[in-house]
Amino acid sequence: MENFWDFSVWSNFNIIAILLLSLLGANVLKKSVKFLQASLIPASVIGGCLLLVVSGIYKLVTDGGDMFDTEFFGGNGTASLEILTYHMLALGFIASTFKPSKGKVTKQRGIEIFNTGVTTVSTYLIQAIFGLGITIVAAMVMTDFFPAAGILLPFGYGQGTGQALNYGTIYENDFGFSGGASFGLTIAALGFLSASIGGVIHLNIQKRRGKIKIVHLDEKALRSEEIQSDNEIPMQESLDKLTVQVALIALAYMIAYFIMWGLGLLLPGMKSVIFGFNFLLGVLSAVIVKAVMNLLKKAGAIKKEYTNSFLMTRTSNFFFDIMVVAGIAAIRLSVLEKYWGIMLILGVVGLVITYVYNYFVAKKLFPGYAEEQFLMMYGMLTGTASTGVILLREVDGEFSTPAMDNMVYQNFPAIVFGFPMMLLATFAPKEPALTLLILIGFFAVMNLILFRSQIFRLKKKAVSDK
Repeated sequence: MENFWDFSVWSNFNIIAILLLSLLGANVLKKSVKFLQASLIPASVIGGCLLLVVSGIYKLVTDGGDMFDTEFFGGNGTASLEILTYHMLALGFIASTFKPSKGKVTKQRGIEIFNTGVTTVSTYLIQAIFGLGITIVAAMVMTDFFPAAGILLPFGYGQGTGQALNYGTIYENDFGFSGGASFGLTIAALGFLSASIGGVIHLNIQKRRGKIKIVHLDEKALRSEEIQSDNEIPMQESLDKLTVQVALIALAYMIAYFIMWGLGLLLPGMKSVIFGFNFLLGVLSAVIVKAVMNLLKKAGAIKKEYTNSFLMTRTSNFFFDIMVVAGIAAIRLSVLEKYWGIMLILGVVGLVITYVYNYFVAKKLFPGYAEEQFLMMYGMLTGTASTGVILLREVDGEFSTPAMDNMVYQNFPAIVFGFPMMLLATFAPKEPALTLLILIGFFAVMNLILFRSQIFRLKKKAVSDK
């Protein structure tokens, strides 16, 4: 029987509490330090870095012990942080999926959304090509270096902390990449810094050139229709509305677990990969739950709308904040001593290629709002969706351009085209050079699709000129 005063009873709460306290401390720093205000670094990243600093100081003072592996945090708090990061990724995506759609999309908007999804996957691919190429060369120079490590670049930059941890853990457990989880998490942290550094530099340069105008928004009170639309269940009745949202998220995630469990029984050799797709199967489960609820509503079994966009947004942001701060806090700096040079090279290359490629695409395919599209895409593809929103708000505070909607709706084409690359990532440790060649071919095909209008227009013009 557990005693209530034992650390085993309090350890999980202590971990959650320290993460939330670090977010509060980071928010205070963000609002009071001018450099941090100007940097656009999210508070969750600052909070994670604060915990890394505190953990490092603790290790120096105690001569070798990891702070999160003390009895106060359950004896293996680092593993708990990784588990939190893993689950928060899926829960955040599920909450975002449950947000009610805003209506029909026009043909032109559909093309732009499709192009945004293809751009997302093309950026993953160019990040993977350069990242894998760098680490293949590094493995020729450094003994015992994992040659496929560079393919973690698109997962850290393009997809964020959760996926970087997922694939880093797969490489560590299944392919013997010592420190793989921390390597992936560090790449993700460098991605947030790249989003902030590159974004701020771009904003300042374009502002001096007179090409953009920085928007300073006054804080406005939310209108009632932004919090609750017509025909929704009340905010408070016998069951609180927020509780309903969390219950729906939990239902979808439980369904996702049973799907992964069943697939794991059918394909035991692929279990690590299947459970690494928890966020993807979570999104699928949320879509199924939404579809069932819509059918019940049409049949008259459900009279009111149960999902609420405002609350689902707040909930998904909470999950993503915890994911980022826990992911950075889980980095074990001691296992990365040999890899700092490679990681910094990957970080700088990731910044440059993501910046150049996305700016080129935005100028060519989104001429009416190129700056807004670029800042949204660059922020999202070096950090997370919230980082893209932070950069976009600097020039489009009211989201008057379609850039914000592009980010929201591009997920479906991005998942469809991006899924093969996720499978390739599990093949890379076995055949890194062959994987690199496949990625290059895949990148070429995606760009043919992306620039199809320009390519076929040129062909038609060439034919007509003959």
